[in-house]
Amino acid sequence: ICEKMGNADEETMNALLEEMGVLQEMLEQHDFYMLDTKIDEIGHAFELDALGFDKDVSELSGGQRTKVLLAKLLLEKPDILLLDEPTNYLDEQHIDWLRRYLADYENAFVLISHDMPFLNSVVNVIWHVENAHLYEMRKGQIEAAYNRQQQEIKELKDFVARNKSRVATRNMAMSRQKKLDKMDVIELMKENPKPEFHFKEARVPSRVVVETKDLVIGYDKPLSRPLNIHIERGERVILRGANGIGKTTLLKSILGLIPQISGEIELGDYLAVGYFEQELSGEGTKTCMDEFWDEYPSYTNYEVRAALAKCGLTTKHIESQVRVLSGGEQAKVRLCKLMNRESNLLILDEPTNHLDVDAKDALRKALSEYKGTMIIVCHEAEFYEGLATRVVECGEWSLLA
Repeated sequence: ICEKMGNADEETMNALLEEMGVLQEMLEQHDFYMLDTKIDEIGHAFELDALGFDKDVSELSGGQRTKVLLAKLLLEKPDILLLDEPTNYLDEQHIDWLRRYLADYENAFVLISHDMPFLNSVVNVIWHVENAHLYEMRKGQIEAAYNRQQQEIKELKDFVARNKSRVATRNMAMSRQKKLDKMDVIELMKENPKPEFHFKEARVPSRVVVETKDLVIGYDKPLSRPLNIHIERGERVILRGANGIGKTTLLKSILGLIPQISGEIELGDYLAVGYFEQELSGEGTKTCMDEFWDEYPSYTNYEVRAALAKCGLTTKHIESQVRVLSGGEQAKVRLCKLMNRESNLLILDEPTNHLDVDAKDALRKALSEYKGTMIIVCHEAEFYEGLATRVVECGEWSLLA
């Protein structure tokens, strides 16, 4: 446009100036001239600058990937934000940042979350998808109307059955049949089954369950200072701290799934470990039943269905492929497999991610009743308060904190 202006007549010049003004306004509205500053600002808020903007995303933890996705979304400044459980995998510090951002957000957003304290601090309208909460009074009215309609349907059907073959009353029977055919039948909503969790317990292990001597964890390079960990039978240890500082790496090192950089790990005698991973790949076409049967081939069809149903899964869920289920439903499948294995040491990596309120309550109750030892990575203080015997701040030993 600027090049054309050099040789333009007055009419063309005015048209070019108008076009340039429209483009200029569009660029300003979309923060074109502040883009690098905005990227730096949000990148710093989510600590992506510390990771390095050239870092391969496949090398990031679940929490770090969540931050990248959120940062991209916020930089786009859409007219409406659709956020599906954005606090999953985020640590407390970044949940607080997101809370402040949404509180000041000038446009609309729709948010799915099971984190009630977070919800209450950022939204002005709550829709409960499950009608038991929002429509408690309405539910009673619907049930009364349903019962009245069912009685009316029964009377109409009885009249039609008695009178459709009699000449004198055939027209009345046809009239009632038409009324039946046109009736908008009320359906009662089925309430989702509430999960019940209970962990099977193995024999009592030795007094010391996990002990490390100058343990350094990491992959290509160290993630921690030398760690001397001592966990005794019956302890409930919570690991907390920012995303990506090595909590999952520590669990996998203790389990022997990855080698440590240096130091020693000694596990107690007679240990039976139950491990809940933070996330699994969504590949494969196995149904929930197949997934369960792979680990428990001796179970009958009825026993598999009963075990999965007890964890709050419907027949439709049970017969579906695991990869098409929601995050919460997949977590219930994994918890179901874990529950049916005897253990005396539970290692749970962010088990509350994706779980709804009922499932969280059921899991907390099951863990409270569990007599074994627990090591849990968790960011939700309201979940582990009163459950933990010890809370470890992992930032104190991480080299990345």
